Amino acid sequence: MVRTTGVAIDAAAHPDTRRPMRRGFARAAGAWALGMALLLATFTAGAQRVEGDRAAAQGVYSAEVEVNGQGAGERNAAFARALAQVLGKLSGDRGTASRPGVGQELRQAERYVSGYDYRQDEGVSASGAPSFKTTLVVRFDREQIDSLAAALGLPVWPQPRPKPVLWLAIDDGSGPKLVGLPKAAAARTTLQRAEQRGFRLGLPNGSAAEQALVGAIWRGDTAAVARASRRYSPPMQLIGKLYRHDGGWKADWTFVDDGRVLSRWSEEGGNALKVMATGADGAADALMKRYAKAPETGPAGTYRIAFTGLDSADDYVRLSGYLQRLAVVRGLTPLTASPDSVAFDVELISGVSGFNRLIDGGDVLVDASVEGGEPVYRLR
Repeated sequence: MVRTTGVAIDAAAHPDTRRPMRRGFARAAGAWALGMALLLATFTAGAQRVEGDRAAAQGVYSAEVEVNGQGAGERNAAFARALAQVLGKLSGDRGTASRPGVGQELRQAERYVSGYDYRQDEGVSASGAPSFKTTLVVRFDREQIDSLAAALGLPVWPQPRPKPVLWLAIDDGSGPKLVGLPKAAAARTTLQRAEQRGFRLGLPNGSAAEQALVGAIWRGDTAAVARASRRYSPPMQLIGKLYRHDGGWKADWTFVDDGRVLSRWSEEGGNALKVMATGADGAADALMKRYAKAPETGPAGTYRIAFTGLDSADDYVRLSGYLQRLAVVRGLTPLTASPDSVAFDVELISGVSGFNRLIDGGDVLVDASVEGGEPVYRLR
């Protein structure tokens, strides 16, 4: 494996899609086939990623996770962290991973992966020596993720999403200054955190007239900032001031949507970059609270559900194991059994509709019918 800088060092579709070459092919085909194989190998190498073709997460359904190696165990653990990121971006809720049923799906995150790449970035350590960081870029199947979110009753922040303007003034002791496009690197952590939360922030051009708004930002005059921001779309502003405070840093934030203040908050700490990033978190929380919508699912509760098509004890074991692995199932109590069927009281976190979403298209159960008000499913 050749070490590269800032480019993909390995590319893979989902592991299950790869197939080994059949043995005996070269022996049967002779020298001509060997030459063709070499030619094909040369062509394949040229089709791989090249310098500058940088693997990176793009959009809501992909994520980047730092890893220590490329082994299967490390990769599967990273898949779980990446899925938590994606579900968080989809909903806008940074607490998504702790919602009922999500943790169970994180443990089998690989089933939702559509592809992944590794990227290696070169940096400089505190001692000045070169350092390398390996990042796993994971892409998830959009349809499966949407179905999972709906089945678990997760709120979904609709797309396309707005791109608020970040009006940030920083005073490092020499007087407050506005961060405009020419100084975008100064707001890097805020801009990156916004992308991690599933949206993007814009910056003002930083003209002389806009630089004069520093006073309005410092005194909290949101109306003046909103007027100056009319040339940008949408009419949303994340207004912040960062300054030294008690030996560290403090940031005061205000989020405004169409002239209405949705949220105000302050953060402080010893690291200015970390304090600065909190602006994106507060904006995402305010936007999610206002615009995210929970899917229409049945109410949580215990439902009596029957299952048919059981021909043996092995079928019963297979059905029980499958039900207990479903993220929407919180409890399972056997009620009745006959030679080819069984009934359970099933505790569901999002009703029968959520249950149906998770089993839809699967190879274990078929939604059969409703008898006497109780759903009946058939084991495949």
